[in-house]
Amino acid sequence: MKICAPWEKAFNRVATPFEEFIRAQTTTGLVLMFMTVVALILANSPFAETYLDLFHTKISIFVGEFGISKTIHHWINDGLMAIFFFIIGLEIKREITVGELSNIKAATLPILAALGGMVMPALVYLGINSGTEGANGWGIPMATDIAFAISALVLLGNRVSNSLITFLVALAIVDDLGAVVVIALFYTEQISVFPLAWAFISLLVMILFNRFGIHAVLPYFIVGFIMWLFMLESGVHATIAGVIAAMAIPSKPKYEPLDFIDYTKEKLDEYNKYTVATNNKLHEKQKAILQNVKDKIDALSSPSAKLEHSLHLSVSLVVIPLFALANAGISIDFSSAMDTVVQPVSLGIIAGLTIGKVLGVAGVSWLAIKMGIAKLPQNSSMSQIFGVAFLGGIGFTMSIFIADLAFVGNDALIFQAKVGILVASLFAGLFGFMWLRFIAKSPNKQI
Repeated sequence: MKICAPWEKAFNRVATPFEEFIRAQTTTGLVLMFMTVVALILANSPFAETYLDLFHTKISIFVGEFGISKTIHHWINDGLMAIFFFIIGLEIKREITVGELSNIKAATLPILAALGGMVMPALVYLGINSGTEGANGWGIPMATDIAFAISALVLLGNRVSNSLITFLVALAIVDDLGAVVVIALFYTEQISVFPLAWAFISLLVMILFNRFGIHAVLPYFIVGFIMWLFMLESGVHATIAGVIAAMAIPSKPKYEPLDFIDYTKEKLDEYNKYTVATNNKLHEKQKAILQNVKDKIDALSSPSAKLEHSLHLSVSLVVIPLFALANAGISIDFSSAMDTVVQPVSLGIIAGLTIGKVLGVAGVSWLAIKMGIAKLPQNSSMSQIFGVAFLGGIGFTMSIFIADLAFVGNDALIFQAKVGILVASLFAGLFGFMWLRFIAKSPNKQI
């Protein structure tokens, strides 16, 4: 008899889209953790030079005179990460339309907590780096890595309520939306109006597809890819195209569930007419009926839901691991490690992701609850919110991504930023997990 861990047993029972989302994020977190360790080992091994040279290898794609020539590192960060941002866009849209953020009363606490968790870390960082060359990195500690944070909560099993996990998901989604806005507005190069205009036209085409009821994925993919190319040339970071494209994907199914019930009953009655008791083989007409029912079932799921479900695995097992492998590998000189940690950029990120996040998330949550603006998640305590606030300080994926944009061309500051992100994320994750596991008060001991 197979013995399963508590969290594994829970996942064996999942069925709803939200629970599938949680499972996908947990998988991403575990794979991300493994690939980060691999990247650090390679960067500090005899193969370090080969490892670094590999990601600086150029790959060129040309069609006639038009073409793109970028390093593997850029293809991952500008290309594959657009798919990651597309998933982020789909998650944001789902949460706003049918998720936790669709109910303003339920959404109030995670929205306020997320805003506090973005503003306070940025202020803490600027308090340390204002007036220095590292000041532009203020956006780095604003981000929360949803995969790592959710993985930590899931591993706690029944010690945390489902509503607390939902709170963290909603908070992280708002956080992601904030990070996208920050990247688009503050970490954009000089804008080229002509390509940006064509990117906007591409978006309008996808919106028209949506309005005309086109549910096939291929037209959106083709136009979305064209929009990504224009965005790449516009100066606005190309990954933003992924988020924008996601907003144009239809989120409503082609057929209503009630129509499906009537249709299925009719087809099952027709199916039974061709049933022959002495013959186990399907009649040709029955095969056609089953195919029609299958097509109808597929039409019950919206394109956005189907894309989110189908892309999560490839993003979890390919895109995010490659991003970690290409970006997390930093060569650490342990003799000077302490000197790096106390550099303004590293120190600002560490303070922002730990002190700033906790003050922002837990502090704003406490104020909102005390003022009667919002309520604690069901079966949760303020002590647990404090632990979740620490998990919000795990800023790995998005923080590294923003660091590359903030300090483009300055390898020294990028190195300091990555050290700060790794140290802060490790501390925040471990402390938050240990707090929720051993210290956090039960709901009946709320403030």
